[in-house]
Amino acid sequence: MQDVNRSISTTLLQFTDSLNTPKPSKILGMKMIVNNLATEYTDEGRGPALLMLPGWMNDIHNFDALASRLSTDFRVVRLDLPGFGGGTEAPPDTWGVSEYASFTKAFIEKIGLESYTLVGHSFGGRVTIKGTGEGVLSPTGIVLIASAGIAKHRTLKNRTLTILAKMGKVALHIPPLSLWRRQLRRKLYTKLKSDYFAAGALSQVYRRTIREDLREYARKIRVPSLLIWGSDDEMVPLSDGRQFNELIAGSKLAVLPGVGHSPHRDRPEEVASLIKEFL
Repeated sequence: MQDVNRSISTTLLQFTDSLNTPKPSKILGMKMIVNNLATEYTDEGRGPALLMLPGWMNDIHNFDALASRLSTDFRVVRLDLPGFGGGTEAPPDTWGVSEYASFTKAFIEKIGLESYTLVGHSFGGRVTIKGTGEGVLSPTGIVLIASAGIAKHRTLKNRTLTILAKMGKVALHIPPLSLWRRQLRRKLYTKLKSDYFAAGALSQVYRRTIREDLREYARKIRVPSLLIWGSDDEMVPLSDGRQFNELIAGSKLAVLPGVGHSPHRDRPEEVASLIKEFL
């Protein structure tokens, strides 16, 4: 009987300890109104500020693995861009990259960031390049992770694939192909390495932004710049990273072997180390 009581007491003690043991928690987004849009963001850690801008149709949690490794040394602010499926409302019009840069500037002013480094992944890199090149954004440095910004429609291969895609869209309205239209369209745009299918209500925004070539703005960037690319990126190839490296004066390019379009998720420890070393 004493053994039974001892066992019950031990179990209760372990249960009580488990309640008192702190557990890792997911950072919850905060809300504010920016340019008349309900906007979600996170703000954690202390130290020099990093402002993270996510890729196309990604929300602030796309940076979870990277942010957790940087928030011990930096103030990490993550902004959910309008219409990307997070907690920020969709833009009221067909925005281009300039409108997203202006929105980012308004957010920076609203939370009172005076000195910050921009960290942009893919589309977030577009906003970083144009905003910094135009002088709309004034970071002390930038980190571009697999940044988009070189217009793909200028290549012969892409023009050919786009023509084939348009022909395919017509064919998909013909029975019996029309019965599998959605699945076939997904495969078609995947073959094109395009995010158009995922754009949904922002399809016109997507079409407007990808047509804009940002090389002229990259040439105007005069702040310390780190470029991080995966060697196996099929969405934004390493050749784009090499071009930006040549265009942005004094920039450094770090290539992660065997990594695709999301180095910050595939190799967060390495990316965090690169950013810490850069800063």
